[in-house]
Amino acid sequence: MIGIRTFRNIHLGIKTLLLHKLRSLLTMLGVVFGVGSVVAMLSVGEGASAEALKQIQKLGSHNIIIRAEKPENPEQNNSTQRTRLSTYGIQYDDELRIHETFSTIERSVPAKIINKEARNGERSMKVRVVGTTPDWFELMDRRIIDGRVLSWHDEETLAGVCVMSEHTARELLAGSHTTGHALHIDGNYYYVVGIIETEGSEAAGVQTPDSALDIYIPLSTSRERFGDRDVQISTGSFILEEVELHQLILQVRDLAMVEPTADAVKTMLERFHKQKDYTMSVPLALLRQAKETQRIFNIVLGSIAGISLLVGGIGIMNIMLASVTERTREIGVRRAIGAKRRQIIGQFLIETVVLSLVGGLLGVGLGIAIPQLITHFANMPTVVTAWSVILSLSISAAVGIVFGLYPAYRAAMVDPIIALRHE
Repeated sequence: MIGIRTFRNIHLGIKTLLLHKLRSLLTMLGVVFGVGSVVAMLSVGEGASAEALKQIQKLGSHNIIIRAEKPENPEQNNSTQRTRLSTYGIQYDDELRIHETFSTIERSVPAKIINKEARNGERSMKVRVVGTTPDWFELMDRRIIDGRVLSWHDEETLAGVCVMSEHTARELLAGSHTTGHALHIDGNYYYVVGIIETEGSEAAGVQTPDSALDIYIPLSTSRERFGDRDVQISTGSFILEEVELHQLILQVRDLAMVEPTADAVKTMLERFHKQKDYTMSVPLALLRQAKETQRIFNIVLGSIAGISLLVGGIGIMNIMLASVTERTREIGVRRAIGAKRRQIIGQFLIETVVLSLVGGLLGVGLGIAIPQLITHFANMPTVVTAWSVILSLSISAAVGIVFGLYPAYRAAMVDPIIALRHE
């Protein structure tokens, strides 16, 4: 019986709203744009946050990344006014001490990074020559496009082999065989044994360990052929930089021990380095910080967009108050033939909820369409989540109830005798 009455009231409410189509449509527009803005703004924020989290996760949640950084006032050993020697960065002894001290570290991956020009016949380009161990490819987990990665045999024999990133392979090996070809770098030849996919990028302000310009060679080969000193020529002077390791990636066994291990490693490095010639980043901490930032960002965006829903709710209240005045005689007739006050309240509430829900559904459609257009034209990642749609519809229904209560109460409080006399 109650279900039949509710269905009849809904049918009557829809019929009443259709009697004033334009007015009902204009009333719904506030809710439509409010819900649409909530869904759209949350999807843009979610897309940006998801992209940042994706980049941070590429760094590895179990990893600690230490990079050499030239200090503002490096220790200089001036042999002449025209020649300067700057010594800074991570040392081989640092890696050895870390291994001997911390049982929580499963493995470490050192890297020497030198900018050179690579040649293949007539083709040439500036590249990053990365001297490292085979463990690098375990930690980075990049897809092998062709051939293989470096092996421990290459490391032990100081082999003149290299693994190229996909980008450098396309630039230097276009029209040539991919693997088995020889590249000329700084007076030496390196035979290409493999090509890997590389996704070098910025992640929350931290450069990922790899780059699209990378060519990987065994660390032992890099030390033997390039040494630890790099010469930079400027006007009238030579600057010698001595850096043993440019990068050191530490992989921690237990996720819970990542941050405590990072703090302990930092303390050790501070003890043996008189100057701050390194930087340390912990992707796990960055990930946690990014998630917290995402949460705050979503709250702010949702609150701003929620103002539109508030305006829409005020519009619904305004139009329903006007409707109560217009239908005073109708209310009096219904009360005279036995309608109770709760039935009058229910009728007007149904009309406001129908307005807000229909507007909410149209707003969801608008909110889903806008991110698609943003992605298509602005090439920005957007993510429409189910929770944002459900939240928007729930808020629109709540707006209909909250802003419809007062007009419904006003309608129920109308005196039947006065209402029947109303013209």
